[in-house]
Amino acid sequence: MKQLIEKLTSVYGPSGNEEPIREAIRHEIEGYVDEISTDTLGNLIAVKKGGGSRVMLAAHMDQIGLVVTYIDDAGFLRFAPAGGFAVTDLIDRKVIFGNGTVGVVSYENEIKEIKDVTLNNMYIDIGAKDRQDASTKVKVGDIAVYYSTFGGNGDCVTSRALDNRASCAVLIETIKKLKSSPHEIYFVFTVQEELGCRGATTAAFAIEPYAAIAVDVTDTGDTPKSQPMAVKLGAGPAIKVFDEMVMVHPAIKNAMIDEAEKLGIPYQMEVLRGGGTDTGVIALSKSGVPSGCLSIPCRYVHSDSEMADITDMENGVKLLTGLLTDGIRI
Repeated sequence: MKQLIEKLTSVYGPSGNEEPIREAIRHEIEGYVDEISTDTLGNLIAVKKGGGSRVMLAAHMDQIGLVVTYIDDAGFLRFAPAGGFAVTDLIDRKVIFGNGTVGVVSYENEIKEIKDVTLNNMYIDIGAKDRQDASTKVKVGDIAVYYSTFGGNGDCVTSRALDNRASCAVLIETIKKLKSSPHEIYFVFTVQEELGCRGATTAAFAIEPYAAIAVDVTDTGDTPKSQPMAVKLGAGPAIKVFDEMVMVHPAIKNAMIDEAEKLGIPYQMEVLRGGGTDTGVIALSKSGVPSGCLSIPCRYVHSDSEMADITDMENGVKLLTGLLTDGIRI
């Protein structure tokens, strides 16, 4: 699992530019599913055929990025966020573009206090001599992502893009371990979640699943003076109850709880006060889809050094594999 996560987090794939990560995931699952396709928006859809009802599992493969909006005379790049960024997470962070150009994010020198820094007075420095020099390396519309190394201490891993490559790894391993199911399973690696769950919206509309489970990361409440939250690293995957976009269908929530208890898998209950996942849009597709979410606890989400625990992911694989093998009944 750790090697797979390291591989996935190293691949470039911001929202709207998921081709490299899509091909990396395709390579991992070829031979383990009956069909693989890419839809109009770019979602990767892998099917394990069966005679039963359709069940959709979704994990978004895009990562947050910085879109170049302007190159000034001195060669510095202004940008807009593609996804949610906190100013403090960006200052002096290294970023990389799809063509390998590396830069550093900083802010205008006349700003004296961090509280006065906004995305509007920040820039990316690629070491260019002037606008012409910068334009040979980067164009307006190009997207940069965090550029940081993967690291680990025991079961704990730290990396960029654990949101949501950790969950992609969970789905990949579930695909490999699932031998049979009473359902026809659609594993969907979605695009543009960070821009509003766009890929999951169209995929769910096309698939029309009987039930669905999204897999994503979630915040924790286990760091010093953090906002109280009953989720921590290493205590098992979290079963979502509620977030800003969804109140999880009780049948799906209870099915996950029952399966975890049956298999003796540690789990946590997640109530997320801010944010949402693909679950929210899948649940509202067409006339509605009973939907749930399995969440991987993750510290420092949307930073260049997100932190998660391998055992939470491995237990997530066990839970999903068991649930799909036994079947979901609503």
